[in-house]
Amino acid sequence: MHFTLQSWLRISLFNLLVIAMLGFLLRYKIAYSLPFIDQKHLLQGHSHFAFAGWVSQTLLVLIVAFLSQRGLENAFKKYHALLLLNLFAAYGMLIFFPIQGYGLFSITFSTLSVFIAYLFTLHFWKDVKRLNLSEISVKWIKVGLVFNGISSIGAFTLAYLMANKIVHQNWYLAAVYFFLHFQYNGWFFFACIGLLFALLKDLGWKTSFEKRIYFLFALACIPSYFLSTLWMKLPIVIYLIVIISATMQVIGMYYLMLFLVKNSTQLKHQSTKLGFNLIALAMLALCIKLLLQLFSTIPSLNQLAYGFRPIVIGYLHLVLLGFVSLFLLGYSNAKLYLLQSKGLVFGSITFASGIILNELLLMMQGAAAMQSISIPYSNQYLLLTACILFIGTLVIFLSLINSKSTR
Repeated sequence: MHFTLQSWLRISLFNLLVIAMLGFLLRYKIAYSLPFIDQKHLLQGHSHFAFAGWVSQTLLVLIVAFLSQRGLENAFKKYHALLLLNLFAAYGMLIFFPIQGYGLFSITFSTLSVFIAYLFTLHFWKDVKRLNLSEISVKWIKVGLVFNGISSIGAFTLAYLMANKIVHQNWYLAAVYFFLHFQYNGWFFFACIGLLFALLKDLGWKTSFEKRIYFLFALACIPSYFLSTLWMKLPIVIYLIVIISATMQVIGMYYLMLFLVKNSTQLKHQSTKLGFNLIALAMLALCIKLLLQLFSTIPSLNQLAYGFRPIVIGYLHLVLLGFVSLFLLGYSNAKLYLLQSKGLVFGSITFASGIILNELLLMMQGAAAMQSISIPYSNQYLLLTACILFIGTLVIFLSLINSKSTR
């Protein structure tokens, strides 16, 4: 039995529902009490499953769909085992990280997901070569897959440090940020933009500076890792390279947004209204994220940002929820991979509203903390936003289940 594209997407959205539920539990434990739950271990399970079970799983599925549309026969049959194995590894992490943290089984499943990524990259490159695909979207996806592989260096370094009980705060943080950077700013970002360009190509769009956008981001990705290490005493040369790379990304975003805004009317008419609005919100989140990166090169602002946990969490959620998750939902809507319904629209609006409220509250909490001010009931408000995110995700998932049963 081989799953269809719609079946795989339903599985991905169920995984998003699980993540939203875990997020609610994490927020509940902060606001009140759940003594039988280890907050740190549950957070590790939540984050690893979000990466592997939601984002990576969905990106892999959408990339296979891209290959299918570009002429690869039985694409989902060919990649069935890899997609299933990645799902297996994701659920292994979901089960064992909350139980044991970084233990034998959780690290084993995490390592399995890394090797699955390697195999997927190998198969993708071979299929692209066989199909003789040379469009710009392929370059974005290729580089994204390479950065996915590079991110594993951080994961393996972290595992080595913990297995050998090497306590060195700077090394530990450097390894964590290395993994996060090449996941967020490498794999997630490049794969999403690659799919965006594929969508635009299918709609008949052309831009004279698409290669310029690609090279600006591709050249800036590796040096921009040091944006995550500005809390360390870096040589002035590295600091200057960081500023240049952050500026290059903002310039690349300017060209991308210029192109999208000029053609926004066409996109609005050629895709679904929901798909257009979700992609627009995702692009807005990306703009905010890149501007925050550039501002973080100012030493005083950087120290403030990394010194307050709500701001760090807000920034990470801005990327994972605001940009990546909204883009994946918007892209799937625009491509009509999800059967349109009132439930899907309501659930998506609720989910997007929860993201916006979550970001606003975290930024307010962080700004208040800078002034040594405590916002009354802030944890309860954040618990409410987690509830809104869960409800939105639940409605989306149920709408897809109902659409399946009524076909």
